[in-house]
Amino acid sequence: MKRTLGELAEVIQGELRGPADLVLEGIAPIDRATPRDITFIARSKYARLAAQSQAAAFIVSPEQADLNRPRIVVPNPYLAYAQIAAVFAPPRRRWPGVSNLACLGREVELGQEVSIAPLVFIGDRVHLGDRVTLMPGCVVGDDVRIGADSVLYPQVTVLERCTLGERVIIHSGTVVGSDGFGFVPGKEGHFKIPQLGVAVIEDDVEIGANCTIDRGALGETRIGRGTKMDNLVHVAHNVIVGENSILVAQVGISGSVKLGKGVVIGGQAGLVGHIEVGDGVQITAQAGVTSSIKPGQIVGGSPALPYREAVRAYTMLARLPEIHQRLKQAEQKIKELEDRLEKEPSS
Repeated sequence: MKRTLGELAEVIQGELRGPADLVLEGIAPIDRATPRDITFIARSKYARLAAQSQAAAFIVSPEQADLNRPRIVVPNPYLAYAQIAAVFAPPRRRWPGVSNLACLGREVELGQEVSIAPLVFIGDRVHLGDRVTLMPGCVVGDDVRIGADSVLYPQVTVLERCTLGERVIIHSGTVVGSDGFGFVPGKEGHFKIPQLGVAVIEDDVEIGANCTIDRGALGETRIGRGTKMDNLVHVAHNVIVGENSILVAQVGISGSVKLGKGVVIGGQAGLVGHIEVGDGVQITAQAGVTSSIKPGQIVGGSPALPYREAVRAYTMLARLPEIHQRLKQAEQKIKELEDRLEKEPSS
């Protein structure tokens, strides 16, 4: 696929400084680009590599606008890189139509240009919107609805009565609508609480590989519009995730947690159940969140504290052996003083 520099400038709405008819065939890192590629400088520390780069053209910020190479100037080079990478990305392979090796239930409604690969199982009364893609091995339970332009990669499972919005992307091995972890201890063991709710995934959500999103015990589990989830994330029953949130790998969210809009949770962080996390909160990696968090805060550590307090606490933690030794020395000096005072005659 070939594009001119002028065409790419239009795609990213950037200021063209170079020949509009310069032909480009791809995008590559600054140190690996060829004379057929465009590259980008997202951080000023990489600008020093421009002189040695073989790239034909650059995407730069206003700070690098004076670079003496063909270039497109944009406010956010990293975002522009993503937009241009989408232009050069090869089209996703889609099975043409419905494979005769797929299994479709009764009263299935199919939109236009759906792609259903071999070994897909679709239950009864399922509705698939236009251009939905189901790759090999997907399982779609009864009464599921999947919106237009959604893509399920191989081995994705969406269980009964769950709903996916439009332009949802789910990667391999993920399960939507698994039973929540609900049991009541009894004399004869643990009695399972029937999980009667559903899971709802709103528009423009992307879910990584091997994630689990449990259905509600009653009511619903909901992943808000535009949210992006990394691999190996677990969202328990009746969790509400606000719009445009980010959940990084191995995050675990316990039941009935409510996340606000634009929440960012770092890798391996865990949240206890029945708490609320306000809009715009950032939770650092490996944090253990045990109580609700007000909007706009940054927290870290386990148990989680405001970020600056957490940094101070963990800085002190590294000094504990030294502090312990100094405390022992102080105790010894105090004891020596007390012994001396006891031996001295009173006045």
